[in-house]
Order: sequence, then structure tokens, then C-alpha cells
Amino acid sequence: MTERWGDLIVETIARLLVPFQQLYSLYVLAHGHSSPGGGFQGGCIFAASLVLLIVAYGTRELRRRFPERAILVLCALGVFIYAAVGWLCLFLGGNFLDYSQLSKLLPTDPIMARYYGMAAVEVGVQITVMAIMMAIFLELLTGGGGQKGCSGNS
Repeated sequence: MTERWGDLIVETIARLLVPFQQLYSLYVLAHGHSSPGGGFQGGCIFAASLVLLIVAYGTRELRRRFPERAILVLCALGVFIYAAVGWLCLFLGGNFLDYSQLSKLLPTDPIMARYYGMAAVEVGVQITVMAIMMAIFLELLTGGGGQKGCSGNS
């Protein structure tokens, strides 16, 4: 599966579907507070679009566009965003992830500060879930050997 198939139909369908899958993952993220969805579901959908790219073009193409170092950075970035919002709430005098405290920094009322805080945390969750799902998939695909995996194994 690491080789490129060269199937025109599969590549064309993937090229057409992937942007819509990724846009839908952002829609799920944006509407997660008022309907089913959120960061975890959006991250899984985004990772599924990258899996479709692997099926159509092989791992070489995905690694060219989305190297493993970027996956590792995104894993850490998402967790950092989540933790940073929580610690910021603590430093502003509230509890961990007490989003209303963000109104002291943002030019808005506590209700909208909660909205923005939850949105930031959900973005962090989506980034982390997408990156972890891709790391797991690539490790399973390569068997953890032969190619350098996300865990640093050779």
C-alpha cells in the first residue's frame, strides 16, 4: 500500500472528495457546541480525508505534503492550545478552563468569552485528534518498521 496505484478513477474521486471532507470537518468543529460534533469528530473526519489521500496516492505523496515532523508538531500544538487556554483561565483568577475569565483579556462579555474559549479548546482537540489518528494509521500501515514512524522507531 506504500506504492502509488496510478488508478485514474481513484485519484480523481479522491481529488474531488478530500476538499469537501476537510471542509465538512471544519463545519463539524464550528457547530459542535450547538449540534452533535466538535473537535474530536472533526479531527477524525479530517484524518479520514488524509487516509483517502493515502489510498489514492500512497504514503510517499502524503509524506511529501505532510511530513512526519509536521504530524508530531501538530500533536503537541493541539495539546498546547488546550492547556494554554486552561492555564490562562487559572492565571486570570478562575478555575482551569473557566472560560468566563477570558473576558478580562477579550473585549467582550463573559458569555462570549466562554464561547471563544470553548472554540479555542475545540480547535486544539481537533488538531491533536487529527494528528494522532494519522500517526496511528501510518504506524499500522508501515508496521512500525522499515520507514521512520511517528514514535521515532526506525
